[in-house]
Amino acid sequence: MSSQKKATNGLGFKTGESIVYPAHGVGQIVAIEEQEVAGMKLELFVIDFEKDKMRLKVPVAKANAVGMRKLSETDFVERALKVVQGRARVKKTMWSRRAQEYDAKINSGDLIQIAEVVRDLYRAESQPEQSYSERQLYEAALGRMARELAAVNEVSETEAVRLIEVNLNKGPKRLPKGATAEAEADADDAETDADAETEAEPAQEQAA
Repeated sequence: MSSQKKATNGLGFKTGESIVYPAHGVGQIVAIEEQEVAGMKLELFVIDFEKDKMRLKVPVAKANAVGMRKLSETDFVERALKVVQGRARVKKTMWSRRAQEYDAKINSGDLIQIAEVVRDLYRAESQPEQSYSERQLYEAALGRMARELAAVNEVSETEAVRLIEVNLNKGPKRLPKGATAEAEADADDAETDADAETEAEPAQEQAA
């Protein structure tokens, strides 16, 4: 037995609102229902994920615990777009471990972490082609990021993808085709060392 519930609840979520659910990305609250389970009344968010053709019912009491959140503010979206403009940071670890880390970031629900995955796995036309698993993770991250940008900016997902790609291409020049991930990591390390030296110079002058 279930009954339609009020349009808003104590957490500030309301019917018709787009939200972010970490494991599935952007969804829309289509109803707030009350169900009776084992003699107890349970309040539930009914969330539709149009892209995945899926409906999820989340207990209101557990929404915060599972990381369900409102869409990012526009300034936070701008921060995420700045992240994708940065140099890719490739760790010198086995791909299986990096893949797990990327997957965890994608499912964190955190727009900045998702943007980091997009940045790190992006490949320009002049770069080596991605492996199948790299491509899958890149597209998953790009899709998550694009859907939230589309919802925040009220544009189509295609337009959001285009906006992300424009910002990716503002980043530092990528290594040429044939370069390995390890070479990218070495370039990253060299840049980090150079930045550290630049930052250290004023301190040395001051000490002198």
